[in-house]
Amino acid sequence: MNTSKRLEQALKKLYTAFHHNKLNPECCKQCAVGNILDNTDNWKYLSDSHGALELNYIGKVHQALGRKFNGYTPLELLKIERVFLNACNYKLPLHYKNEKPKNPTDKDVLFNGLNEVVKFLCYLDNISNVMDYTKLFEFENDKPKYKLVFTN
Repeated sequence: MNTSKRLEQALKKLYTAFHHNKLNPECCKQCAVGNILDNTDNWKYLSDSHGALELNYIGKVHQALGRKFNGYTPLELLKIERVFLNACNYKLPLHYKNEKPKNPTDKDVLFNGLNEVVKFLCYLDNISNVMDYTKLFEFENDKPKYKLVFTN
């Protein structure tokens, strides 16, 4: 499967963050977008609320100029973060009074968030979800329909 450079880089960063306990939905540098953007929090200035889809003035300027951050537009970044937070069971926008998971850094919570983010990133690049394993179990005449290929 061919993937874009931005998708490949994002997947590597998210994978690394997940396995090195550097993924935290409540930290702008360690959330999904913070990790995609090399653990920076500059993206938080694109919107007035964490988890909102409305670009503020700065975000609108960057979007209008066609700026991309590690391959993603400002609006795409806000959508990625919203998908992540929703899948981690946050009520949005992120606010200390709104509902949130009891343990935001629980591996199951983070996995659910990442699963949805990966699906969304694939959607943005118009490719099949790389996390979809259902094809592995399709069969024809009692034989696997697709061959499982392992890479080093």
